[in-house]
Amino acid sequence: MDIVVCIKQVPEITEVKIDPETRTLIRNGVPSIVNPFDEIAVEEAVRIKERVGATVTVVTMGPPQARDALLKCLAMGADKAVLITDRAFAGADTWATAYTLSQVIKKMSYDVVFCGKQAIDGDTAQVGPELAELLGIPHITYVRKVELHQDLKKVIIHRETDEGYDVVECKLPVLLTAIKGLNEPRLPSLMNILASNRKEIKTITVADIGGDPEQYGLAGSLTQVVEVFTPEPRGKGIKVDGSNPEDAAKQLVQFLFEKNLL
Repeated sequence: MDIVVCIKQVPEITEVKIDPETRTLIRNGVPSIVNPFDEIAVEEAVRIKERVGATVTVVTMGPPQARDALLKCLAMGADKAVLITDRAFAGADTWATAYTLSQVIKKMSYDVVFCGKQAIDGDTAQVGPELAELLGIPHITYVRKVELHQDLKKVIIHRETDEGYDVVECKLPVLLTAIKGLNEPRLPSLMNILASNRKEIKTITVADIGGDPEQYGLAGSLTQVVEVFTPEPRGKGIKVDGSNPEDAAKQLVQFLFEKNLL
C-alpha cells in the first residue's frame, strides 16, 4: 500500500502579527510548525503503515525552509519526503496549490492520499477536495476513524457531521481529510529525529513538473487576498443588576428598545 500525505508549514498561530502599514501577515521571525491537522494525517498514515505495511510519502509545497516540516514528518515515521519549491509557485491560492500538488502526485503511486481538513493560517478547507477532483478520485472529508477492508482495496470511514457521524465505504484510491480526534500525534524519539536526517528529501521545481506556467503561483490563482486586518476590539458590555429579576428584565427590555433591537 502506498500512502501520500500533503502537509503545509504554517506560522505558529499565537505568534502571528499583522503589519499595520501593508496589512499583511508578518512572517519574518515568526516560528513555523507543521499544520496541526496535517500532523494528524501523518500520524494516521504511519499507524496504517504499522498495522498493514505501507510506504508513506509526505509532500509539501513551500519555501526552502519547509524542509524542517518534512523532517518532523520523517521523524514521526514517514518513509519519503518531497519538497515542491520554486519562486514560480509563490502567491498560489488554494486552486493553484491543489493544481501544483496534483501535477506531482499524478506521477506517484498512491492508494490513499491524506490531507488535514484545513490549514490554520487560511482555514479554507478547500485544497483537499480540489486536489481529489484534479486527481479524479473520490474524497471523504472530516474523517474521525479509518478502517481498512481485509483485502486492502476498500476503506470504511467514520466522518463527522453536524448531526453526528456517517459511516462510508469507499474503494481505493481515495483522498481523506483528517480532523482533531482521529488520533493523537506522537512525539518523535531522539533516535527517530536523528534518523530523519539520513532520509532523502526530494526537491521538485517548476522545471521538473513542466506544464503550463500560467497555471502555477499567482498567475494560476483564481482568487487574490485584497486585504488582511484584525477585527476592531469590542467595547465594554453592560451589566444588568440581577438581584431583582423583575427589575433586571425591565432594564434589559429598556436597553433593547433604546438600541432599536425590539
